[in-house]
Amino acid sequence: MSAPEIIERIRIELAESTTDIPLYKRLRVALESVILANDLHAGERLPGERRLADALGLSRVTVRKSLTLLEDDGLLSRRHGARTEVASKVEKTLSTLTSFSEDIRSRGMKPGCIWLSKFVSRPSPTEMMALGIGYSENILRMQRIRTADEKPIAIETASVPERYLPAPELVGNSLYEALEARGFLPQRAIQRMRTRTASREDSKHLSCPSAAPLLVTERRCFLSHGEVVEYCETRYRGDVYDFVFELKR
Repeated sequence: MSAPEIIERIRIELAESTTDIPLYKRLRVALESVILANDLHAGERLPGERRLADALGLSRVTVRKSLTLLEDDGLLSRRHGARTEVASKVEKTLSTLTSFSEDIRSRGMKPGCIWLSKFVSRPSPTEMMALGIGYSENILRMQRIRTADEKPIAIETASVPERYLPAPELVGNSLYEALEARGFLPQRAIQRMRTRTASREDSKHLSCPSAAPLLVTERRCFLSHGEVVEYCETRYRGDVYDFVFELKR
């Protein structure tokens, strides 16, 4: 795709985005939509910051903040001379990821969950941004404790737009089974990780000391056409859970 075509696609997505979030976040959503629609492929170069800013009528600061957010999400990578490319990890599909239950079973333990809540609600600013929706669109928010051999391992909070799951009773023990039953099984996921200390509520649910280290993952799951179907934040006990990555050249 040529630079003028890329800019035009971004302009269209930007015009259709919700206007009740900051401009740099709207641009981030627009850029992300173009990338996840496979209009841009791994290794393909984006127009420079100045060209994007001039063509879209935005400041370079706005463009730079949007690109930085996408780089943090692993969608973009920066090269020498401020060259910005679509990152290769965009091609990774959800089928290569293991679920919590599969992960626990592979360790010889029995997975389980304790539901804390399931209800329809207005989205928080974070959920609006992650799901690409406005405040007027309801979500189904679900929170549960994930266990291994009945020992609390993680707290999971998942949010799904109401148009995909309109009622809490549609979800049993498996969220993905509920989504698949309605024809909305995720096909792709982007996940980021960070660390934080346990709050009092975390300590209560995870049976760990207050201020204990937690590993937090934030995952957004996408349908085949690029719509975000789920946003999930999971807080893992750092002393009993670890992540292993395979690196290849």
